[in-house]
Amino acid sequence: MTRTGNKAVLTTDQFMAQAYKLDSSNNSSNHSFKNEPRKQLYVVLDDALDWQPFYPSSSIITVDEFLALSSTSEDYQVINLCSGLEYLSSGYYVSLLAEARGQRVLPSVTTINDLANFSHYQLLMSDFDKQLNRYLSQPSGTPVDSHKLLICFGQVEVPSMASFARQLFEQYPCPILFVDFVRNGRWGIKQLGAGRLADLSETQQDFFGNALDTFSKRIWRKPRSRREFRYEMAILHNPEDSTPCSNRKAITKFIRYARENDIDAEIIGSEDFSRLLEYDALFIRETTAINHHTYRFAKKAESNGLIVIDHPESILRCANKVYLKESLEKAGVSTPRSLLLIQKDEIDYKSISERIEYPLVIKIPDGSFSIGVERADDEQQLRAIAERLFKTSTILLLQEYLPTEFDWRIGIINNRPIYACRYLMARGHWQHINNTSAPRYR
Repeated sequence: MTRTGNKAVLTTDQFMAQAYKLDSSNNSSNHSFKNEPRKQLYVVLDDALDWQPFYPSSSIITVDEFLALSSTSEDYQVINLCSGLEYLSSGYYVSLLAEARGQRVLPSVTTINDLANFSHYQLLMSDFDKQLNRYLSQPSGTPVDSHKLLICFGQVEVPSMASFARQLFEQYPCPILFVDFVRNGRWGIKQLGAGRLADLSETQQDFFGNALDTFSKRIWRKPRSRREFRYEMAILHNPEDSTPCSNRKAITKFIRYARENDIDAEIIGSEDFSRLLEYDALFIRETTAINHHTYRFAKKAESNGLIVIDHPESILRCANKVYLKESLEKAGVSTPRSLLLIQKDEIDYKSISERIEYPLVIKIPDGSFSIGVERADDEQQLRAIAERLFKTSTILLLQEYLPTEFDWRIGIINNRPIYACRYLMARGHWQHINNTSAPRYR
């Protein structure tokens, strides 16, 4: 046995001995690699020997074995590392059949086709232009007019290019990406394509192995529990949030009840975007917003066939108080008297009191947890608050002030109401969170 970096490298005989282990109860010499018990992940290669520089794993399967599998094997995630992904090649069919079987596959057929379309990724350059030129234009001693970047599962070895790599991986989810840059006045992408495992140097193999280990720990690491769960669910949560929508006790209960229902739940954070496709479902337990990572998580989950709560369409609708106002009025639901203030209009503040009496409530459309929700007791306060909030939103919502001890919250799944609960107001305050000092609520 030799070593590449800190990874064990087996000789051909050693690798084959471990890859084709004989069952202790079966002395037959033709025991097949594909007869070993499978985990919930397939790593598909042209040849099993392509995995020689890495730790042996029961997740490894050859392209011929994968194509011969039953079409009912849908409970798997597939990482396609075939060297050829051209249209109608065996590697192309791996991704095509995986999708037909209902499996999540990396790269997808859409990604393969997009990578083959030069004009498609040229459109991305406007988004990446500034950070790309900032990185590649840094003095390095010797002027260069070309540069090559290796991206493995959205990760790069160069910290200054990490954001660029993540964004590119989100657009083109592919295990190995090679990006060729060329300078013609300004830097631009000359070529973008899927990389081959066989083309990686020893140093790059180490980097690839670590990136894959981060992306999907199920290959080499032992499961956290001996129990095999039917599904895996990510719970997106920020424990540092000062006003969490679920506290630690609630999150603990979610995990326990999920496991009682054969779902292995795991907490993830905003930094785990590239790992999202490891799961079958996403449960968002952060306060959602459109211009926020929660919406990006929801959109990615939806587009890749994951079950997701909150659904991105629900976030789009429920996170906006203007949309909610219009929807409730259209449905004939009784609501407080309301009025929209539009920044570009000439606002007649004096006439507002004829439609809504003071005190009244001013809201930004996408505020939450009482943020961006204020009360004006007279015209002078209204003008001052509106002037300040217009810096955040071009539309403000005015509503009559109706004092209450609580708000109602209605939970709906699949268009069915499943619970109703009360949000009590903070003691001595008209909102359920008092943002005038440290957040307080009950």
